[in-house]
Amino acid sequence: MSAASRERFADVVRAGGAAGDPDDVRLDLALLLLSAEAVPDDEASGPGLESLVAGGLAQLDALAADVPDEGRDDLRLRTALGAFAGSSSDYAHLEASLLPEVLHRRHGLPILLSTVWTEVARRAGVPAYGVGLPGHFVVGVGDPDGTRVLVDPFTGGRLLPYDRARDIAAETGRSLRPEHLRPHDPIDTVDRVLGNVRRWATTPERARHRLWAAELALLLPRHDLGLRRDYGEALVAVGRYQEASRVLEDYADTIDGPMPLEAEHARRIARQARARLN
Repeated sequence: MSAASRERFADVVRAGGAAGDPDDVRLDLALLLLSAEAVPDDEASGPGLESLVAGGLAQLDALAADVPDEGRDDLRLRTALGAFAGSSSDYAHLEASLLPEVLHRRHGLPILLSTVWTEVARRAGVPAYGVGLPGHFVVGVGDPDGTRVLVDPFTGGRLLPYDRARDIAAETGRSLRPEHLRPHDPIDTVDRVLGNVRRWATTPERARHRLWAAELALLLPRHDLGLRRDYGEALVAVGRYQEASRVLEDYADTIDGPMPLEAEHARRIARQARARLN
């Protein structure tokens, strides 16, 4: 990580203002800069950072150049991207959430694979967009207000019938709604990637990853209030107890009225953090 990479990340994700206008936010750049948090310091600043970003963009450009000019749009993309896929084992690895690694390994989590598809499609002039189904992330190819199909990059870009999309949502206990099929906001996509990193980084040896994922999420133009508690707990996990107690107490004060039990829980964690300073 570096101050330079974080400053650039903040500039990219805030380009569209608080609303996160999809036309202004470069998802490829945001996820490349996010990955700088996981590399050594000398690779996250100066020439190292420039190389990381330029290398990722060049790989996306090269993939776009392999998209055929003719044919059905989803098949055109699959011609260039069919070698990208995922498996259940990817959920155990941080690399599956880092765009440069996904481009290199051609394996990753659904949301990263879908981003590869949409970014290659944008470069190739193919209409495509991310679709955040409950419990899964896929790609819509076509007009979101007209004729379109769903494809699943996690399975190499196979077509995903809408009844299967309904089943996927039902497996999470939710019903598939029309808004689930709309283009996914890029800020929400970045937030979802960072949430995946935080869920992966729940063990003590991964505490520093949990912390940077929370810190980056706080740089987004909007985020869930509960992230403040997650940030405080991440500070505890890396031994920054004084900062943690302050963050958690501020969070508790904010939610005290509508969520008194949650506020008391946060204060209890804050007291425990302060006790470890003695």
